[in-house]
Amino acid sequence: MRKTLLAATAALMALSGAAYAQTMVITQDPVVTNSTIVMPGEVRTYVMEQPVESIPYEGDVVVGRVLPEAVEVRPVQGYSDYGYTIVNERRVIVNPQTRAVIQVLE
Repeated sequence: MRKTLLAATAALMALSGAAYAQTMVITQDPVVTNSTIVMPGEVRTYVMEQPVESIPYEGDVVVGRVLPEAVEVRPVQGYSDYGYTIVNERRVIVNPQTRAVIQVLE
């Protein structure tokens, strides 16, 4: 009985860790080298659900690229450290203070 209880507890702990990992997105900070950003998964979900018109932009949309003032960066509701926009049909998460692309969503 005791072994069964221990095995069940271990399994539940392992599953809860996997569920927690899915709610976080870990990415590299494009502005500060050797800095890791742990972004809540809700930010990505929010950005993917927003109906926003794509803005044409000449150039590659890559992590670290600073977007010009002409590109409107919208706030992520409930997360003031993140903004988003859609550029060249690609959704991007942006640091609203620096306007640097944090993550390009596929």
